[in-house]
Amino acid sequence: MNPVFSALSLAAIPLEDEALRAPVRAFLQDYLGDMPPEVRARSWMGFDADFSRALAKQGWIGLTLPKAYGGAGRSSFARFVLLEELLACGAPVTAHWIADRQSAPLLLRFGSEAQRQLLVPRIVRGEAFVCIGMSEPDTGSDLASVRTRAVPNDKGWLLNGRKIWTTNAHRSHYMVALVRTSGAPEDRHKGLSQVLIDLSLPGITVRPIADIAGDSHFCEVLFEDVQLPPDALIGEEGDGWKQVNAELAFERSGPERIYSSIVLAEQWLEALRAAPTKPPAAVAIAGRMAGRLAVLRAMSLAVASKLNQGERPELEAALVKDLGTEFEQRVPQWIAEGIDAMDAPASHALMRTLAYVMQLNPSYSLRGGTRQILRGIIARGLGLR
Repeated sequence: MNPVFSALSLAAIPLEDEALRAPVRAFLQDYLGDMPPEVRARSWMGFDADFSRALAKQGWIGLTLPKAYGGAGRSSFARFVLLEELLACGAPVTAHWIADRQSAPLLLRFGSEAQRQLLVPRIVRGEAFVCIGMSEPDTGSDLASVRTRAVPNDKGWLLNGRKIWTTNAHRSHYMVALVRTSGAPEDRHKGLSQVLIDLSLPGITVRPIADIAGDSHFCEVLFEDVQLPPDALIGEEGDGWKQVNAELAFERSGPERIYSSIVLAEQWLEALRAAPTKPPAAVAIAGRMAGRLAVLRAMSLAVASKLNQGERPELEAALVKDLGTEFEQRVPQWIAEGIDAMDAPASHALMRTLAYVMQLNPSYSLRGGTRQILRGIIARGLGLR
């Protein structure tokens, strides 16, 4: 058996964690009300700071983080249940999403105690939002070619450079950035470090980038002689490559990598259920989606199980993310075919939702690492390169 698949053992959500589903679902139904599906289809790209703070009051941000920092200290299965419910209804979670998913765990693993005390409790309360500075202009997905540089001086670190495709930089309080602290881009992984940047500091310019759907999730961020304090460094100098790969594993391991198109899928399935006749072609498409989703969910649960056991399933997370991205991008194509196969005309809400997801879904295979990068990770993990 392939070693990756043999490592992904079937897992079930414990009853105490499954019990979280009902109160989360009730909260979401009450809070979101009649939000139209084309808005909910933004899924985890929808920004609503008030919603994030309301979620925090329920104790549902930092669900797996230690109680000493304000978290709930619960299992990865509890977080899986929470994320499934948030994604299924298209809750606008992006304000706190990155900080909860990867920045807080990164600081808990590599950061100083001062950094943890500064930020983690505020993340849990929905008071601090964090963006990630990885990609740079003209480097594509090649993170090792980072040119943004932090030079040590008598006040700490002097930062110059640019980041791009930084989600919600214009709405965030802090950035965790991968920068070069020694050497040159030709040195690749050597000399890379991570720094914590207060985005209110002088010398920082944030430029939102409008996408084809009219949203402005992504930003370009410019740093011009930004003075960082000495304690801005996260972890050890030069350990940035190791740290950023651990951070990306957090990013790739969640069920959001299979549910980005789920609001659209549910809208179409509702239309199919209500239709007086069920064309065989449409039923076949529904079965195809259900079958693929069931397998991907089982794989994602297996990754959650590994996280719960304290393991670091970086290879398995990359595999699920790659397969999940393929599924997410195919869903709107299948639904377009399913709408054509049905006898009754589709509702305006369904067509608006389909149009939005069709515009957005090319980005699914870019965020969290392109498919080429992920397949390189998988190939190395299998000993094929």
